[in-house]
Amino acid sequence: MTSLMHIWDKAQFKSNLWISKLSDELGWANAPLTLLGLRAVLHALRDRLPPDEAVELSAQMPLIIKGVYFDGWDPSATPVKARTKEEFLGLVRIRLQRAARDVDAERLTRAVFRLIADRVSEGEIRDVRGMLPSEVAELWPAAAPPAAEVEKTDITFLDSSAASVSDTMQAGVR
Repeated sequence: MTSLMHIWDKAQFKSNLWISKLSDELGWANAPLTLLGLRAVLHALRDRLPPDEAVELSAQMPLIIKGVYFDGWDPSATPVKARTKEEFLGLVRIRLQRAARDVDAERLTRAVFRLIADRVSEGEIRDVRGMLPSEVAELWPAAAPPAAEVEKTDITFLDSSAASVSDTMQAGVR
């Protein structure tokens, strides 16, 4: 029983981190509203993605957030055809319900996408963005440079650093 409680405690802790981070980003002190906003954007995203990609994205979510993400999902009805930014934000607005009708859907969506981008692998985010129409993909934070560019920069830095260390060591030996 103790190990089962540990699993749930860990899941709750990780999920609370997601909700706290989003609350901070939005400046909201209302955790239920934050959860409703997170749910609205996650459902709009999930329903816009092909089922296989929706499942792949969920693999990197905390257990409780994953439950929120899949709650009420009908994979046979996806992907929905939200082709423009406004159509996608309309999906978010519908899911916000009357309780949060004054919420700025674009600001909320951008905040949730930043949260996901901070906590899900770069490769998975690239896959998700690649499945979305360009107007919707633009709601995501700017993509990191391709891995090849990062690796090249790192190697150049390492090569110049190694040469500098080597020169310093040789000068000390002389």
